[in-house]
Amino acid sequence: METSVYTALLLSFLAGAATCVGGLLSFVVKKDNFAALALGLGFSAGVMLYVSFMEMMPEAKNALSQIYGIDGGAWLATGMFFLGVVLAWVIDRFMPSHHVHSDALEQKNKLKHLGLFTALALAIHNFPEGLATFMASMENVTLGVSIAVAVAIHNIPEGIAVALPVYHASGSKAKAFWYSTFSGMAEPVGAVLGYAIFRSILSEAAFGVMFALVAGIMVYISLDELLPTAHEYGDGHGVIWGVIGGMMVMALSLLIF
Repeated sequence: METSVYTALLLSFLAGAATCVGGLLSFVVKKDNFAALALGLGFSAGVMLYVSFMEMMPEAKNALSQIYGIDGGAWLATGMFFLGVVLAWVIDRFMPSHHVHSDALEQKNKLKHLGLFTALALAIHNFPEGLATFMASMENVTLGVSIAVAVAIHNIPEGIAVALPVYHASGSKAKAFWYSTFSGMAEPVGAVLGYAIFRSILSEAAFGVMFALVAGIMVYISLDELLPTAHEYGDGHGVIWGVIGGMMVMALSLLIF
């Protein structure tokens, strides 16, 4: 393996491991106070939306335009973006909903069920994020670090979303921690499998297509899952400020890196 491959795998692993941080933070969140979680989910959505539209899509268009021309590259990147949205929707259709209403939070069995399916759903969604982080790092380490930061930031509240219901249902911090860890480890797995599958065709076109696809997936997750769930846990104004905060942090991280 080349050094760049090790670096890309390490960034994917660290981004996925951020769910562990969320799992640990869930132990200090009060049982009946989900305002912080709503803010965190809004923050996550802001991060994902900003990096999708302001970083990944421009990179996709640039990469594809080098091969297919400016107009051809723009059309292909746009098509791949909406294909990513459709792909995320198809995955979502086959997954049980993990959105939860407050009246269900008092029922331990439902909480445990929620935690398990949240972990499974987020693991599936984290798979392409790990691949995106890996492929971005292979092409440009600076971009890879930026995407890893974005993914890690939104993985923290995702880890909370997995661990919190499991912890309050079972009373076991260990179970809550390992379920949140499981959902994040799909990212380095996605990176390894992606490298094994795509290493023979790593090109500007492959990077452009993957960036646009994952941008579409991330936008779908933000609009269909993170924001609706955030509104279930908290008030609208808090969620919006979380979104704005996430965009600001992501903007600063991209400018700094």
